[in-house]
Amino acid sequence: MSDSTLDLYAQKCTQLLNESEIRFAGIVDKDGKLIAGGFKEGLVPHEGDETRLQSFLEFVSKASIRKEYDESLGPINYLAARRDKAVLVSFPFPITQILLLISAEPTANIENLAKKVVEIFTDVN
Repeated sequence: MSDSTLDLYAQKCTQLLNESEIRFAGIVDKDGKLIAGGFKEGLVPHEGDETRLQSFLEFVSKASIRKEYDESLGPINYLAARRDKAVLVSFPFPITQILLLISAEPTANIENLAKKVVEIFTDVN
């Protein structure tokens, strides 16, 4: 992946982190490595946040590559999990085989988050 592409992803993650409810926005490659983004600056992660994000990432990675329902239902737009302490949402980018992973406050509206992601990432291939 080129430096300019990584820079673009980093800029998009920074835009997402400007949203008050978003705690983490990161681009993760097919190997589960964070390649852009991260936690909001100055934020103290909940204990175990990074471990939970990694576990969620493993789950969504497996789910995102499953294609058995793509033909009948269409591809996955996003996967979301609402927990007591956080909302976790992933957006697969199938062509580049990366994921956008977001962690937000538990009060976050998942549909509004999805709209914001589409708005910010609409010009990304």
